[in-house]
Amino acid sequence: MAEHESLEFGKADFVLLDSVSLDEFMANLKLRFEKGRIYSYIGEVVVSVNPYRAMNIYGRDTIEQYKGRELYERPPHLFAIADAAYKAMKRRNKDTCIVISGESGAGKTEASKYIMQYIAAITNPSQRAEVERYLQQKAFLFLSPHCCSDESCEKCMFIINLYDLYFIIFQQEGERSFHSFYQVSEGLTTDIKKLFLFCQLFQTPDKSHQTCIVFSILQSSINDSADFKAVTDAMKVIGFTTEEIQTVYKILATILHLGNLKFGSDGDVTLIENSKLVSVLGDLLSTKDENVEKALLYRTVATGRDVIDKQHTHQEASYGRDALAKAIYERLFCWIVGRINDVIEVKNYDARVHGKNTVIGVLDIYGFEIFQNNSFEQFCINYCNEKLQQLFIQLVLKQEQEEYQREGIPWKHIDYFNNQIIVDLVEQQHKGIFAVLDEACMNVGKVTDEMFLQALNGKLAKHAHYTSRKLSPTDKNLEFDRDFRIRHYAGDVVYSVVGFIDKNKDTLFQDFKRLLYNSSNPVLKAMWPEGKLSITEVTKRPLTAATLFKNSMISLVENLASKEPYYVRCIKPNDVKSPLLFEHERCKHQVEYLGLLENVRVRRAGFANRQTYPRFLQSHTYDKEAVKRLLQGCGFEHDVAYGKTKVFIRTPRTIFSLEEQRAEMVKRIVLFLQKVWRGTLARMRYRRMRAALIIIRAYRRYKVKSYIREVNRRFKNVRGMKDHGKHVKWPTPPKVLRKFEEALRNIYNRWWAWTLIKDLSPEEMVQIRAKVATLECLKGQRADLGLQRAWEGNYLVSKKDSPGTASSFTLVSSDLQRKDKFMRVLFSCNVRKINRFNKAEDRALLITDRHLYKMDPVKLYKPMKSIPLYNVTGVSISPGKDQLVVFHTKDNRDLIVCLQGMVPAGDSRIGELVGTLLSHFKSANHDNSTTPFNCSASSGHLRTEQPA
Repeated sequence: MAEHESLEFGKADFVLLDSVSLDEFMANLKLRFEKGRIYSYIGEVVVSVNPYRAMNIYGRDTIEQYKGRELYERPPHLFAIADAAYKAMKRRNKDTCIVISGESGAGKTEASKYIMQYIAAITNPSQRAEVERYLQQKAFLFLSPHCCSDESCEKCMFIINLYDLYFIIFQQEGERSFHSFYQVSEGLTTDIKKLFLFCQLFQTPDKSHQTCIVFSILQSSINDSADFKAVTDAMKVIGFTTEEIQTVYKILATILHLGNLKFGSDGDVTLIENSKLVSVLGDLLSTKDENVEKALLYRTVATGRDVIDKQHTHQEASYGRDALAKAIYERLFCWIVGRINDVIEVKNYDARVHGKNTVIGVLDIYGFEIFQNNSFEQFCINYCNEKLQQLFIQLVLKQEQEEYQREGIPWKHIDYFNNQIIVDLVEQQHKGIFAVLDEACMNVGKVTDEMFLQALNGKLAKHAHYTSRKLSPTDKNLEFDRDFRIRHYAGDVVYSVVGFIDKNKDTLFQDFKRLLYNSSNPVLKAMWPEGKLSITEVTKRPLTAATLFKNSMISLVENLASKEPYYVRCIKPNDVKSPLLFEHERCKHQVEYLGLLENVRVRRAGFANRQTYPRFLQSHTYDKEAVKRLLQGCGFEHDVAYGKTKVFIRTPRTIFSLEEQRAEMVKRIVLFLQKVWRGTLARMRYRRMRAALIIIRAYRRYKVKSYIREVNRRFKNVRGMKDHGKHVKWPTPPKVLRKFEEALRNIYNRWWAWTLIKDLSPEEMVQIRAKVATLECLKGQRADLGLQRAWEGNYLVSKKDSPGTASSFTLVSSDLQRKDKFMRVLFSCNVRKINRFNKAEDRALLITDRHLYKMDPVKLYKPMKSIPLYNVTGVSISPGKDQLVVFHTKDNRDLIVCLQGMVPAGDSRIGELVGTLLSHFKSANHDNSTTPFNCSASSGHLRTEQPA
């Protein structure tokens, strides 16, 4: 049973379907494909659907997940079956084979590559280098889309070789021929193409359209140039010489040029229409042009001592050309395989020392097909699949029976469709279709395909799986004298007898063998040793194609039957190579001819699932007796059987019920474990946090104490220092004391300032406060603040500043004091007043604690204007060195004056005026934290304003 996959992906094992029907099988297959699950199980058979996209499920991590695991322990995968085959070989010392079947495009070759990749990855280090070397050298197999990795199975290679050759001269619509043809035509350099006289377009024999170019478009995702390079590099790695590689290219080019060779007729004489190709073929085959032309148009016949040249008919010449193309490719393929087998052969092997030489065979075989016009080649392929399906069912039943016997479970007979009757219909001696075909080919005289069909009708008229139009006159799907139908296990197939006789005969005339044996190319010459026979030497009649195929199949089946088989059934989901499209009817047809539903029925006929006790224990309980009590407690004792090492469960419903109960119990267990674990984590976290808090607190106390002790040490004798500690550097405080340090610095600064001003008189204190206010407001804005000199304030009473008018101003000031009741004069000086007409006049400015007076110095400081101080909203000054001052009032009647007087160079009275006003307003409000005047820059001027 495949585990570790949610039911949202469908049933991972088709054996676990609720009911065995084709519709339910197809629905589950489609669901898994759409969910990205391309692999499924039927017991121990892997069903693979081609995803037509790259999938990240073959990396090293995935390999580790399947290494050494049982088949049902992980989700379905090729690696699981590869591991099972490997374990059977290593642990039980048994030969194993993995049979991969399916139609073209179903992903068989990719499956074989992944299987060999897995085996290479899990091989122990002492053997891994050899396996990797083997796989690298096996890269040559890109030359063929179908191959076998079982080097001990020569017949296996031969059978694939034989029926694959059919594709050299014919392909189904939308399919490619061998990849090697496309790789050569795309990968060779321009110079070598010219050397081989390549045309721009090639066509295969019997095709009038440009086949290769059309196929290249259909297979646009294949990079033939890159693959060509990979194959060439692989051949160099394995030891092919440059001359041998060149010969391989020449042989492939020869086959392509044969595809362009056309015959015509001039009366009774057969001619080669495009005769220029003869010289091309002569160059490629390293032989004379006239010998090539003669072999294509004539057949040498020896009658006693006489030797005559019999000219071919147009049809005979075409058959001969096709036979030559197939034979050349076959000899090339066998030669390459032989070279590689020589290299990878285990040297100095001794069974007494190394033990039995076990193998894992990987058989990649073409699948059953039903075409519109099935020919002789497809008949052979379908017979092959019929034979393998029979073996498949027999071996599956045999494996089931052996497992039941090992476990001590009674075996019951299982009914299944036995297709031996169809196999006998084809291969039976004297009565089978192959026997009738061979007999027709050996008859003397002109024997036609129609005569062969008549012979079949005579011998097989009563066979339940054979019919023709003569035997079923009302069946209009069959043509008279052409078609016959066989009822295969996968469905009815109609075959056309056209070409059966000629294709079954050995149409590779001895003339071709002599032609190639006499080639000056030693590699090509070695491929045709029988060509050395003289014309008059008598040779045995060669075996027919049907007999060769049947013998090879019988040998293959015997070989497979001697091994422990594993199966991969590949399915092609659509014809357009889309990763999203699942064509129901197409897939249904493949499921039928692969016999997958029959496989499910055989598996379900007994116990659908079996698990070893340790595995079952891991999921459910602890020992065999506990397993029995568990199943009895759940009411399933009637649906199970207990083997020696495994528990057998008959119906899928029991399995699902157990899994549902287990899943529910697991939830409860998980919740309980989560609760306990979360509590444990919380307590651990609390203890860690509490310990950390204690440590942090202790460390903070240590840092605080250290800082305070350091501050105390540095400022201990600050009173006795000349600068009262201004030069002392403050220690860096810990973060927690940064605000405390700021406050401490403020305290120190206030103390330091107090030490400077404690001995000053009240008048000096007033001036100090004014200067501080000026500095806070105008620092960085003006340089001429006058902070270094003494501020007199009332400059109009100074005889130095106003020597001739001081007494007059004093009298006016006294009168104003009595009248307006002001307490003191804040500031006075001579000014130049500027009116709105930009006219300047001499004036005097008097500012008391209550009013601002504008006076006329010419008229003995007669007051001209009095502005209550609370009406002054602000003062604007410029950042330059001028003495311009603007007094702003609430009624917007601003007063603009320019201060005058005797001041040191680079100094002014602007700072004194601003500081005096700011200091006065701070004192008037009795709040040192706020001031009615705020300094701000506006349009290039400083503006000191009193809030309205």
